[in-house]
Amino acid sequence: MPLPKSPMGCPMDALLRLLMGPWTTYILWVLKNRGPTRFGALKRHVAGISAKMLTERLRLLEGADVVARAYEPTIPPQVTYSLTARGEELSDVFRKLDTIARRWRDEDTKRGRKAA
Repeated sequence: MPLPKSPMGCPMDALLRLLMGPWTTYILWVLKNRGPTRFGALKRHVAGISAKMLTERLRLLEGADVVARAYEPTIPPQVTYSLTARGEELSDVFRKLDTIARRWRDEDTKRGRKAA
């Protein structure tokens, strides 16, 4: 499954529609920082997400070839998720966003504002 359809036919719009879905960037951030992660651990690291929403987001990302799913038919079954080469392409974007987020947090702290 390719990126979500853009009503404007714009590739940037399609990519942003994929990334801006609920929890999506957080899931990708966890996978980028932790590497291949089993479903249960991923659910624990993405605090507040339901199993249903996590499954939905992972299926969407897998369909867009951003996340890979590895299934091992053990008892209980082991399902591990990781970033694909396409998902790894987002690394620079996440690194830059992390730098900006930390700088803004520090600036806000210096100004006496509560950090988000």
